[in-house]
Order: sequence, then structure tokens, then C-alpha cells
Amino acid sequence: MSDAYITRIAKFLPNEPVSNDEMEAYLGYINGKPSKSKALVLRNNGIKNRYYALQKDGTATHTNAEMAALAVTGLFKKNTSEIKDVDLLSCATSSPDQLMPSHGSMVHGYLKDTGPIEVVSPSGVCCAGMHAFKYAYMSVKLGEKQKAVACASERLSPVLRSDQFEDEVQQLLKLEKNPYLAFEKDFLRWMLSDGAGAFLVESAPNQSGISLKIDWIEGCSYANEQEPCMYMGADKLEDGSLKSYKDYKSEQVQEHSVFSIKQDVKLLGEKIVKLGFAKLKEILDKRQISMEEVSYFLPHLSSYFFEGKIEDFCNENGMPISKEKWYTNLVTKGNVGAASIYMMLEEVFYSGALKKGEKILLAVPESSRFSYMFCMLTVC
Repeated sequence: MSDAYITRIAKFLPNEPVSNDEMEAYLGYINGKPSKSKALVLRNNGIKNRYYALQKDGTATHTNAEMAALAVTGLFKKNTSEIKDVDLLSCATSSPDQLMPSHGSMVHGYLKDTGPIEVVSPSGVCCAGMHAFKYAYMSVKLGEKQKAVACASERLSPVLRSDQFEDEVQQLLKLEKNPYLAFEKDFLRWMLSDGAGAFLVESAPNQSGISLKIDWIEGCSYANEQEPCMYMGADKLEDGSLKSYKDYKSEQVQEHSVFSIKQDVKLLGEKIVKLGFAKLKEILDKRQISMEEVSYFLPHLSSYFFEGKIEDFCNENGMPISKEKWYTNLVTKGNVGAASIYMMLEEVFYSGALKKGEKILLAVPESSRFSYMFCMLTVC
């Protein structure tokens, strides 16, 4: 089989960065009042800026598929005609613009110069971007494709806006209940960001400059033993199961903000680090790899709260990672879900700091029902 290499990386961020103080100017006030949880969540997650594909009045500036396409075209900015040689487009998101057609098809629709090509759309949340990447990697490694593009994008800002929750709040007022939004819904309003990233995967490294040889990609799901933790388009019942939006009456969908994105924060804290990084230890032991061999560790973090948890777990389980090896851009880009790992790697790739032979470890946890993806790259 052929080797496979990341030869180029690109990202797209919509509009100007939005500071913590500006967030509610874009997302609005629920029931006309500032959020009670905003300050607490921001203090824990450490995010200072994020990006929204909308204006303050809620008008969209980009679709999700459009942002993905802009990231893809960014791979070919030095030679725009080269995009016609792409033979695979693998696109991931947790927030497609529509249920049908697939997200990948919509991205391809913006890329008129590619011609008819294979398109795939992995679903999921944060790990979806890595699934898209693995499909491109395997296709090149098998020799079926020569120039594969993997991309990931998110546009969740519209479902974070206050007008998405007003019907629920008004119902609470009628029932004379506290009209503040439940924490599991309000929590993620202060975490998420919009944007897109893309990798070009080829069977040969760049003739000049660096490339990243893909050594391996491994994933694991614990959905067989864990209930949902993050969900959207459904509500969680007392037994831990999800009730789909399809099983609600239309007025109930609005009243209960069923299409808001929600997080079981208690379950998140209990499971997200312990499950995933035990799996990482298993992978490293199997492959006889020591953390000492790793030059750069890029963990996808939803919050800096988990940085210390990961460090403690790794130290306690015989795989310590020196803090100078860690890299994350959460503070400046926010949590861009499936696209976060693409954006982090893009910054490292073009930093000028990488040296041939160095190894980069990617770690992507997904809380939705506890899935994880890990990848090792070698600079060449």
C-alpha cells in the first residue's frame, strides 16, 4: 500500500472575532435578561474570542457548506486550477444546513471546478472531522485516490440565539416557573464557534517544504455502555434514552427548544477524560510508543477545565506529556467542534517550528455518546 501525507492545510473563519463582552450582542438576551451561567462557563472554559457566521441582527453571512468550500479552495490558492485534480471530497460536520441532501454534496455544489468526484459525509460531532480525515487517508493509502480532500466545518451560532428559546421561556412564564434557561442548554451557548478547516491528502510528500506522514488513525466508541451526553434534535428522558424531534408535535418542538444543543454536564465531567485517555494508553501500549517520542500533543478541548484533568490522568497512568509539548488554540478560536483539530494543526503546520522526524499526536474526544479519535503524524 501507498503511504499517505497531509501536504496542505487551510482554514476559514467568518467575519471578525467576537469577544466575551460582545457575545450577547450577537446571541441575544433570553427573556431580556443577561445569562446567569455565562460568567461561570467562560471562567472555566478560558475562551476569549470566537467566530460567528452571522451579524448582530441574526442575518447569516455564510452557510456551513459555503465555509467548508472556502476552506477547501484555500488549499489551492497558489494554483487555483489544481482543484480540478481532486478525486475525493470527504466532508464532516455536526451542524449541516439541512437534513437532506448530505453536507458533502452541498459543499461539492460550491466547488464548480472539481468536476464529478466521489463525495462522502461522515456524521457525528467532534470526531466526525477525524472520520472524514480517516476516509481520505485510507482511500489514498489503498491507492484508490491520489488527491483527496478532507474537511470539517461548523455553523451552530443560529441555534444559540435567544430567539430559539423564547417559546420555551414564555411557556415557563405562563406556568409561573423560573424563566431562566436550564443550564444544560445555556452551557453550550458560551462554548461554540463557527468555521471550517481542510486537509489535502496525497500519496507523496511535498517536493519542497514539509509534509505530515500519517502513521496511523484509531478510533473507539463507548456508546454500547454509555448514555447520550450531548444531543440536539431530541430530548433526554429519565431512563437516559433520547426522544426524537420526530416524535414531538410541532408546537412541542418549539416549546421545549428541542432543536437546541444540550449537554449533560455531570456525565461529561465523570466520563470524558477517563474513558478516552484509558483508550489512548491502550493504543500506545499496543503500538509500543512512549509519550517521550511525541514532540507535539494537540488535544481538542471544549474547555481549559479539562486540560488539568487530562494531564493528571496521563501522569497517573504512566504516560506523562510535558506541558511545553501541548498546543491548543481554544482561547482565540473557541470550540469549533469537528473543525477544531484542523485549525490547530493548520497553525502548527505553518508555524515554522516543525522539524523533520518530529511526531505529532492528535487527540479528539467527543462527548455526544463518548467517542474518541487519535492520530500520529511524522513531519517529513
